[in-house]
Amino acid sequence: MALRLERAREPKRCGWGKSSPRMIAYHDTEWGVPVTDDRLLFEHLVLDGFQAGLSWAIILNKREGFRRAFDGFDPERMARYTARGVQRLLADPGIVRNRAKIEASIGNARAFLAFADHGERFGEFLWSFVDGVPRVNRWRTMRQIPAHTAQSDRMSKALKARGFRFVGSTICYAFMQAAGLVNDHLVTCFRHGEVCGV
Repeated sequence: MALRLERAREPKRCGWGKSSPRMIAYHDTEWGVPVTDDRLLFEHLVLDGFQAGLSWAIILNKREGFRRAFDGFDPERMARYTARGVQRLLADPGIVRNRAKIEASIGNARAFLAFADHGERFGEFLWSFVDGVPRVNRWRTMRQIPAHTAQSDRMSKALKARGFRFVGSTICYAFMQAAGLVNDHLVTCFRHGEVCGV
């Protein structure tokens, strides 16, 4: 009886967002919340690049390790990493040790810094793909959620043209979901309405 009452009090969540306490916390407080801070957007994009071919749970479990290893995702520091820095990262068990992704992240830090060199803001560039306003979707099932969209296709192409790597359209759409450029919480999820009100 007590277990039934406890389940009844649990809010309804997206199916993926209840697999572990850490995933529940991420789903309930971060995923889909609009992010405008350039550095935090950069962190999201790097982590989504590392997710390619892996589950988000793996990346989330190693997120603090990534933050430590990549100097808090400080693009200026990351852009100065040399071959020695790559070797240090490849030896770090706290992150995903994939040479191509590590080297892409360093290159992406340099591409990020080029925005400021040209008097542009990274966040404004990214948010331009949704006209500066989160797109609110009204999916009822996980099967309805696309892997990519016309907006993520354009973002991917534009980022690649700016020198970014590991930014395919599917990665860009996962980034857009995580950073709140789109609200893909299911309409049955308690966060759908809350994120709309942020």
